[in-house]
Amino acid sequence: MRLTRRIAAALSALAALPTLALAAVIGGAYYAPQYDYREFWAATDNKPFQVVLAGNPFPGVDPAMVARDLLPMMQRAKPRPALTFTYDRPSPPPSPDYRLVLVFDAANNLNADPVCAGEPVRFRANRPGVFYVYAIYCRNDRMLSYTTARTDASGPTDPRIEQLFRELFLVVFKEGSSRWAELDDRFL
Repeated sequence: MRLTRRIAAALSALAALPTLALAAVIGGAYYAPQYDYREFWAATDNKPFQVVLAGNPFPGVDPAMVARDLLPMMQRAKPRPALTFTYDRPSPPPSPDYRLVLVFDAANNLNADPVCAGEPVRFRANRPGVFYVYAIYCRNDRMLSYTTARTDASGPTDPRIEQLFRELFLVVFKEGSSRWAELDDRFL
């Protein structure tokens, strides 16, 4: 009986290896007190949602090509609202102005609110073969949520990047998080 369990455990571990090889490492997440998933849904459902790229995760590749290759991966990995990711800034800018800022190889001491406020972004040295992104969900000049993620990647079309986006979006746009979540139903 013990041998059977050990064999089953070993087979399960082997079956999980391909998944682990593609898995991204997601850092800790922070949600501002005013973060509300329902607000994200209302702002993005059936609408374009701006993504701002800062830095270049693949310095040897033209940033325009990196941006071109990342957009369809983000779209395939998008969260549940029927949103359309775009790099285009709406004209006139919406109010409130919601957007996702992706900072590649961000400096370790880079804070989210200054990024949302449009202050210059600081970077650290790129590590070849590693795709590292600091994702910040902004409303106007304030951060609503943020997290970091990394995975090994050989270039902007590496399928591990799409998997990273699938995992990342579930964290930065966390469902069920609401500023009203702690209130008793009788107060709503």
